Amino acid sequence: MSHLRYAAAACQTDLPNPKTRAEMRANTDRIVELIDAAVVGSQPFLPVRLVVFPEFAHAAPVYATVEALLAQLAVEIPNEHTDRLHERARRHGIYIQSGTMIEQDRRWPGVVFNTTCLIGPDGILSRYRKVNPWIPFEVHASPHDLPGYDQPLFPVVDTPIGRLGCAICYDWLFPEAIRQLAANGAEVLIRVSAYMDPWGATEPMNWWTLINRTRALENMAYVVAANQGASLGHYPPYSWPGGSQLVDFEGRLLAEASPGPGERIVVAPIDISAVRHERQTRIGHHMLAHLRNGAYPVYGQDGLAPAGIEAPITYDRTVARIEARKRSLARS
Repeated sequence: MSHLRYAAAACQTDLPNPKTRAEMRANTDRIVELIDAAVVGSQPFLPVRLVVFPEFAHAAPVYATVEALLAQLAVEIPNEHTDRLHERARRHGIYIQSGTMIEQDRRWPGVVFNTTCLIGPDGILSRYRKVNPWIPFEVHASPHDLPGYDQPLFPVVDTPIGRLGCAICYDWLFPEAIRQLAANGAEVLIRVSAYMDPWGATEPMNWWTLINRTRALENMAYVVAANQGASLGHYPPYSWPGGSQLVDFEGRLLAEASPGPGERIVVAPIDISAVRHERQTRIGHHMLAHLRNGAYPVYGQDGLAPAGIEAPITYDRTVARIEARKRSLARS
């Protein structure tokens, strides 16, 4: 059964960062409680069908090296946490975009990914691995950089609540990443984010709102953006401003959590039939149809990682790659 008009909930968390796999269970306990709260709170109104959590809700990269992350925190997928979300998705008949967790995959030994899963009543529907880590600090791998990587970088899932695509935090500062999701058919763009101060949800550097609204209007798609609301004590050395938002396909802000750390659940309507109608009938301001792909030779040049990466990823090696790319740009 299709649900073309429904409510989506962006749930921001304020949880201590797990240091071990065992400690992740407490975070998932609270995430499950927030799912129930989002569904029950909207039950008398427009039913919630999509629930979204922020980056690092399950676990953050609290160690500076890949070796430590593999030893202490990385998990394979599926796992006990995705199983618990699947149970809730099945119970409530909803779709859940998980918070991120540090993932290891036996196909790619020696690296870790920052990964979120779209989970529905029938189980895991897609797995998104962050394509643009927040370098140089984040040492998890971009799947794009791995030689021979053969899975979709930007998966979009056709569901009864529309075509859903997700990208993580820093990905959203690259219009190309979100444009690819839209080109792959996404009608709802999901932002799983841990966006810290001072680039957060307040002026004079309200990058959070600026990016969410711009990506919505330039791709004619809804945006459901869940941001980390962790206090400074829970995730130093940064504070996390929350401000989770829902934006419509013309850039209108539909709902917004008040800025500042702390848990929030913010809910707004999604109308898939409306965005489909606009995409089918609009002629003006249809940027997806107007795009001149061949006009931009910059995309034919080698970028930051044209020939793969050296493992393990380290801060120093990543800085060296960035400096080399900057020199290349200066010569062009």
